[in-house]
Amino acid sequence: MTDLMTNPHCEISDLGDRLVVENRNAARRNALTPEFHAGLHHALRLAADQPRIGAVIVMGEGDFFCAGGDLNMLITAQTMDEEARRARIDALNDLIRAVVHCPRPVIAVVEGGAAGAGLSLALACDMVISARDARFTAAYVTAGLVPDGGLTAALAAGLPPQMAAQMALTGQPVGAERLHALGLINELTDPGEAIMAAMALADHLAHGPAEAQSAIKRLLTDARSAAFEASLTAERDAMATALAAPEAAEGISAFLAKRPPDFRRLREDR
Repeated sequence: MTDLMTNPHCEISDLGDRLVVENRNAARRNALTPEFHAGLHHALRLAADQPRIGAVIVMGEGDFFCAGGDLNMLITAQTMDEEARRARIDALNDLIRAVVHCPRPVIAVVEGGAAGAGLSLALACDMVISARDARFTAAYVTAGLVPDGGLTAALAAGLPPQMAAQMALTGQPVGAERLHALGLINELTDPGEAIMAAMALADHLAHGPAEAQSAIKRLLTDARSAAFEASLTAERDAMATALAAPEAAEGISAFLAKRPPDFRRLREDR
């Protein structure tokens, strides 16, 4: 196993016919950071340039895949002007685009769960392997925010409309077994064993035809690219507006104070 770069929040291991990218931010449940963004971009570029690489595996350190955006960064974004907020959101969108357009298959390994932008990242991957006890949460609405990173497009494409609405509008977690039954997750494993199933899938992919696989992924991506790009832009604009609104201020301050947000008061004050 070769560690390709020194990065406090992203460990990239080259196993010859695959790359394993680990988000190393367990103290914050692997919340996304600029360092992880840079590391994953690096791995995806390497995979694109090297036909020997049959797959890229994305995982989180410890017992949780990714909790989404770093709350401290969201607090900072509240004080920015709208153009700066859009630029911040575009950084996530560019990472999601890189995953979607990587010519090699990208596999998400989910232990524990995925929330917010972590769910966006997992669903941007070509395949998702999950521990059966993992929980998936479109958590934005609980902080008075809207999804970004292409999440609304992914949910709309992968789930019945009613389930997509439930996840996006309530922010309530949905179990891996339910999402597997609906086709959003490829394979379930016992807790702690998702990486082994992903490695077996990578074995299979590494023995396949690299150019044909790349062409197939491109065809699948092209088939939904217009809706995907439109969703990224619409989500960015809606999130940039939401970040500066009173609902986000209430939702984020409530999270920090470990209390329920009082959105009803904001409704009554309008």
